[in-house]
Amino acid sequence: MGRLTALSPVTRIIVDEAGVSASRRRPDTLAVEEPLEIRVGGTALSVTMRTPGHDVELAAGFLAGEGIIAAGADVRSAIHCGGPGTPGLSGTSGAVDVPTATPAAAASENTYNVLDVTLAPGVAPPAPEVARNFYTTSSCGVCGTASIEQVAKIARFDVSADAVRIDAAWLARLPDELRAGQQVFDKTGGLHAAALFDAATGELLVLREDVGRHNAVDKVVGWAVLADRLPASATVLQVSGRASFELVQKAAMAGIPVLAAVSAPSSLAVALAASAGITLVGFSRGRSLNVYAHPERIAV
Repeated sequence: MGRLTALSPVTRIIVDEAGVSASRRRPDTLAVEEPLEIRVGGTALSVTMRTPGHDVELAAGFLAGEGIIAAGADVRSAIHCGGPGTPGLSGTSGAVDVPTATPAAAASENTYNVLDVTLAPGVAPPAPEVARNFYTTSSCGVCGTASIEQVAKIARFDVSADAVRIDAAWLARLPDELRAGQQVFDKTGGLHAAALFDAATGELLVLREDVGRHNAVDKVVGWAVLADRLPASATVLQVSGRASFELVQKAAMAGIPVLAAVSAPSSLAVALAASAGITLVGFSRGRSLNVYAHPERIAV
């Protein structure tokens, strides 16, 4: 798994029914957590704790969620940097053109924990005051917008106009499909996941894992951005944890009409979903699910 997992010694203690305990030392596989600094045009914008991998998707999804970009063409390049003051080195980006590292750059130590995104000509960069706000708060996964009204102002897509219809029985099966695709979770038991499904065909379009719920969703949205699939009409975003305000915000900004979670939504998440026209599902487990907003899209 490369940088996705790491081995750590652990003392395992087992207590039997009689109350007798025994211990043994063994290695355990952990999910890797490292910071990623996202820069735009060389200026630090955000720091988030993430599982390494799909970093360009993560950055693209984050930028789309804040209304800065909406398509792969909005990004000219994305470069992993060695750190502050070091030259850029090449990263992986899928549809985004990533410059090749020079010999001098290759000689620099690259932690792959700094990603510098260059926007395409004509795409407005984040305002300096916005960049400062993200840089000081986003490491905790705090959503960048402060209110439902602000999301409505910057959203590019009208999710409420999406007339997709979802079969309830199929929707109830999505958590199992999500879980079946969590390869790193199988090794560590410590990662969230998000997946985008095509509501018309039932196809799993993309699945990503990360230590952060918001990061997993950003990677999924970033995949859609780079594949020029925004707005993500007639899709379902299935997540492994709870549904927070920021996850509903990211769905709204990506034009995703249905968000389903295996755990509970927050009150603000429900309010935003109702306002934005998103069908919000919680406690999707086994054969039951709760629909908190816009149940008209689900056929029972």
